[in-house]
Amino acid sequence: MTGKPLRVGFIPLVDAAALIVAVDKGFAAGQGLDVTLVREVSWSNVRDKLNIGLFDAAHLLAPVAIASSLGIGHVRVPIVAPFTLGVNGNAITVSPALQGAIMARLDGAPTDPMATARALARVVADRRARGQEPLTFGMTFPFSTHNYQLRFWMAAGGVDPDEDVRLVVLPPPYMVESLASGHVDAFCVGAPWNSVAVDLGIGHILHFVSDILVRAAEKVLAVRGRWAEENPDALAALVRACQQAAEFIEAPDHRAEAAAILGHPERIGVDPDVIRRTLDGRLKVTPDGMFRESDRYLLVGREAAARPDPIQAAWLYAQMVRWGQTPWSAEALRTAQAVFRPDLYDAATGFAGEPARMVADGIGAFAGPAFDPADIAAHLASFPIRRKPQG
Repeated sequence: MTGKPLRVGFIPLVDAAALIVAVDKGFAAGQGLDVTLVREVSWSNVRDKLNIGLFDAAHLLAPVAIASSLGIGHVRVPIVAPFTLGVNGNAITVSPALQGAIMARLDGAPTDPMATARALARVVADRRARGQEPLTFGMTFPFSTHNYQLRFWMAAGGVDPDEDVRLVVLPPPYMVESLASGHVDAFCVGAPWNSVAVDLGIGHILHFVSDILVRAAEKVLAVRGRWAEENPDALAALVRACQQAAEFIEAPDHRAEAAAILGHPERIGVDPDVIRRTLDGRLKVTPDGMFRESDRYLLVGREAAARPDPIQAAWLYAQMVRWGQTPWSAEALRTAQAVFRPDLYDAATGFAGEPARMVADGIGAFAGPAFDPADIAAHLASFPIRRKPQG
């Protein structure tokens, strides 16, 4: 065995697949690791337990790893992310009432995020004129891709996410119940909870996140920086186990077995068929049975998705600045990018060279100029809806 037993936290989401399969399929044991997975409900629990050492590693929101390293919103604890557990995988799900309102005001294709964002702006204006309460959107954490993706989409259509609607934080497993009860009108969350809402007849999937950003780092395998320095062999072994699991999951012949592993009550705890649809990128998007397919819905290992990309970290930091969570600084940008560690991934897996970039700027946003991490000021200046910088 490689060192002491490891405790690793996760949230019941399909983008924890590589980590769960690494343990339950035996890849971690094959690397000499004794790993106990601990299921959590909220991202604050995962972050806090990782930061104070109750977890050795965690399935973590990519922006939380950056925020923790910068000391934004909580104590500063440097985090290292040597493996990306998921690229893409989120979706925006809306209530039947909001779906109907957006479609009634739509001028364009329903899969065009600019068309739906502009339709949302018209719905918001209609509601304001009638004196109705603002729409409420659920997202999983202030430092989350879900928050930034909702904001990016809305703002492109002229909706100010802080003035025109309400954004509220909800743990992923509670999204469906909140939509059913009318506490929210829509939410952005990772799989499988969008599909669960559709299957229950209470939600419509309006957009896959890959409509908004072609490539978006979602979750990472996170460890404390000090732990990484003190346990290099264990960390490399964990990365290799996750890589083996990612390759296993991406093989079509293994999808059914992977979905069964993930569907276990102690893991994600939903019907394996729902998980299989997620892994295949074939999702039911309406309660009446309309399906939509996308080979970009969730990338677990293909297209070098598991290799951390510092450009993704820079984009996430830019969103923190855009929405007033932190002031801009070149030093903070360097810190943010240093959280994503392709060097550790390469050393552990034997990867050599640079992967082919699947989109020119590494992000592929549907609106705004191409992203240039060397000129974030120009990137931010291109968007009329943003918050004043702090500090």
